[in-house]
Amino acid sequence: MPVLVASDLDRTLIYSAAALALTMPDARAPRLLCVEVHESRPLSYMTETAAGLLTELGDAALFVPTTTRTRKQYQRINLPGPPPKYAICANGGHLLVDGVSDPEWQAVVTARLADECAPLAEVQAHLAAFADPLWLRKERIAEELFAYLVVERELLPEQWVKELAVWAENRGWTVSLQGRKIYAVPKPLTKSAAVREVARRTGAALTLAAGDSLLDADLLLVSDRGWRPGHGELHEAAWTAPQVTALPERGVLAGERILREFLKGVRETP
Repeated sequence: MPVLVASDLDRTLIYSAAALALTMPDARAPRLLCVEVHESRPLSYMTETAAGLLTELGDAALFVPTTTRTRKQYQRINLPGPPPKYAICANGGHLLVDGVSDPEWQAVVTARLADECAPLAEVQAHLAAFADPLWLRKERIAEELFAYLVVERELLPEQWVKELAVWAENRGWTVSLQGRKIYAVPKPLTKSAAVREVARRTGAALTLAAGDSLLDADLLLVSDRGWRPGHGELHEAAWTAPQVTALPERGVLAGERILREFLKGVRETP
């Protein structure tokens, strides 16, 4: 009966240069390992200590990367440790088994989206019509499942995001602002549903989880124990739940702390 460890990646376990939060004196900064290269440039990092902890975790538990990234974006990450048997991409839209999307899970997701929320085309048209070129940099569709905008955060009116969230709520969608990206995601498309499916298939006795954004809240709620870092949407909203621990660490050191907590939780399991 394995312990299932489902963790968000960006700003939870791995960090862009802008998100590292290296506030200590330079001489005391941790050594970093690059775990993602994009267009020949280093993009994401974790501490070398965190890399060792993740390797230990991969040997001790069923580690399941659980991300809003598309499959293509996920597959350019080179995490330390044994290759995960399962991975969850596109916020639960794809369940990868040995790197290949599971067709049975895809069919379940497609049916739920058709039954329970407005179509992607309607949301895409709304975003295109109302996003202001002053702050909009890119419009993207992810896996034909959800949409996101890349924006200039300092120029983005907070009220615009709030109004979009209300509009989306009435159509069965949710909105999440993460760094320079605004996500519009169908409510039935959740990390928690895919994690429950992995738990069912593997007979996992316990689920541990971590995440930093509102899109991770459902994942944390279905876990037996969860952790969130001292940054991100959940921190800013002071979001909590009985089984979730809010950690004080911010930036890349939060990723290291989360991995320590995962290992401790695995080792304490009878």
